[in-house]
Amino acid sequence: MSELLGAYRPGSTLLHRMPVGPKLAVVAAWSIVVVATRGPLFSPVLAALAIGIAIWSGLALRRTLRTMRGFLLLMVLVAAFQTWQRGPEVAVTVVTSLLALLLVGLAFTATTAVDDLLGTVERITSPLRFVGVRPERVALAFALVLRALPAVLEVATQTRDAARARGLERSPRALLVPFAIRVVAHAYATGDALAARGLDD
Repeated sequence: MSELLGAYRPGSTLLHRMPVGPKLAVVAAWSIVVVATRGPLFSPVLAALAIGIAIWSGLALRRTLRTMRGFLLLMVLVAAFQTWQRGPEVAVTVVTSLLALLLVGLAFTATTAVDDLLGTVERITSPLRFVGVRPERVALAFALVLRALPAVLEVATQTRDAARARGLERSPRALLVPFAIRVVAHAYATGDALAARGLDD
């Protein structure tokens, strides 16, 4: 699962050639558009556009969707819960908006070398040193996010497999409770690792 997110795939597409700074700005603008135009009409269109962007970036869509099975299963549960609580239109909006954000994020990480990204983040935030911002810490935060996303999807897959082995793959409680516990445990383990290296301040 770790090959899915945060893995740079060399290529020659426009996204690969675009400088990291403008590419970050495009991703930020995309996120704002997805959130600002949410709705049962707009969100599916944006999700379809995100699929096109992901394919254009060089991602093998079939393999990507296959490795995203844990995430897709979670989205099914989210859709069922939202349909029950707020209706099918809200469910469609939430699920397709999340898919639109995730796929464009995948396209960004697949076309951006991590070292280039972190170097750009440090340069962008370096003028903020005078107000106490430490650019290397901001870059570290980006690196942790890139590492955390595949880890969360890995946990989702392992939780689904464990529930299936017990014959509980259709039980939301058997899926969501262990998933939440394991994600929190991973966050604590990451925090302990940073603290051991003196990075907890």
